[in-house]
Amino acid sequence: MRMLHMMIRVGDLDRSIQFYTKVLGMKLLRRKDYPEGRFTLAFVGYGDESGHTVLELTHNWDTPAYDPGNGFGHIAVEVDDAYQACAEVRRLGGKVSREAGPMKHGTTVIAFVEDPDGYKIEFIQKKS
Repeated sequence: MRMLHMMIRVGDLDRSIQFYTKVLGMKLLRRKDYPEGRFTLAFVGYGDESGHTVLELTHNWDTPAYDPGNGFGHIAVEVDDAYQACAEVRRLGGKVSREAGPMKHGTTVIAFVEDPDGYKIEFIQKKS
């Protein structure tokens, strides 16, 4: 068994694809409209779906926005340098919600950024 994907609902699919591809450096792997159901699915990730877990962005055409709620936590992404990753997100117009630094009660360097819909993405710096 392996994990295939995680899904989040997004209010503006093009804006979300722009964030995940341009700001976080993922690739748009596939996108398909379902006119009869009035929704579009887009899959983004750092590698092909055959060997990597990816993120499914679901856009329901008649829903302009979602509240991320309090049950969902975050998406975690490993980065070489969390400080540099935050600087790059900021440079590209993204929102850094927790600056890079050691995690509370630990030494692992982490940071948090938010996508256009308010979903949190945790950067976890590779251990050297």
